[in-house]
Amino acid sequence: MPLPNRWLTSCIVRSAGTTILIDCGEGTQITLRQLGWSFKSIDAIWITHYHGDHISGLPGLVLTIGNTGRTETLHLYGPRGLTRIARGLLQIAPELPFRIEFHELTGEEEPMQVGCFVMRSVKLDHGIPCLGYRLDLPRQPEFLREKAERNQVPLKLWSRLQKGETIEQDGVVYRPEMVLGEPRKGLSLCYCTDTRPVPGIVQAAADVDLFICEGMYGEEEKKSRANEYKHMTFREAAELAKAAQAKELWLTHFSPSLIHPKEVLHEAKEIFPNSYVGKDRMIKVLNYEDECEDLGH
Repeated sequence: MPLPNRWLTSCIVRSAGTTILIDCGEGTQITLRQLGWSFKSIDAIWITHYHGDHISGLPGLVLTIGNTGRTETLHLYGPRGLTRIARGLLQIAPELPFRIEFHELTGEEEPMQVGCFVMRSVKLDHGIPCLGYRLDLPRQPEFLREKAERNQVPLKLWSRLQKGETIEQDGVVYRPEMVLGEPRKGLSLCYCTDTRPVPGIVQAAADVDLFICEGMYGEEEKKSRANEYKHMTFREAAELAKAAQAKELWLTHFSPSLIHPKEVLHEAKEIFPNSYVGKDRMIKVLNYEDECEDLGH
């Protein structure tokens, strides 16, 4: 439930003109307004499951997007049942100036391209259909002028090859690898809530730059409650982050009884030192490994 200084679950990811919203709990609109971020530019909304604290903010948000004058299709993704449930909620948002396209997922799909991101889902264990999501931002190999010249690639073809085209000219086939360097590591994020630990999470979060994971209960003595209600403790989330070799863990989705999660953060840090307590409007800028340091929290 929302607390005076803590809204419900939502995460927004932005890069290169693509904006993805994951979950839309109560208070999502208010937080976006406080950040000064655009509603109109949201390309897709991905819902993990259909408990109210993850989707109750959707009707109001969609109404607000409609008031921005948007006409482009809005894409909604989620587990099976999305079309029926979302259409029911959106009965209070009639006559929108844009179309909504629904995409029901099973957690077994091939990775899909959404704007500049490659997205995949993973099945979670929460008693109802529930999915976690991984977002990858691939990185183009570096253009190497010396390599292009060495391979006698005509100058006018450089930009097209750099974009991945294969070109035949005057009986010669020119391929992108004739002007590009080795593959470079991109950026990645994994978001998982609500669930018990399952092996698929480790696979989905493998080597990610940022792992956002539920930590419903801070104290390890509440593990039995976590088992009962299909949630996790801080330590269980940290064990997943360690097994996945993630770079950083943000804990989120706290029990309303966990008023001061920082007081028990040591439970996670003992296992995965680079653990942090999530909070409203927490922001991180991810940069490629060979570029400037990130801007912090």
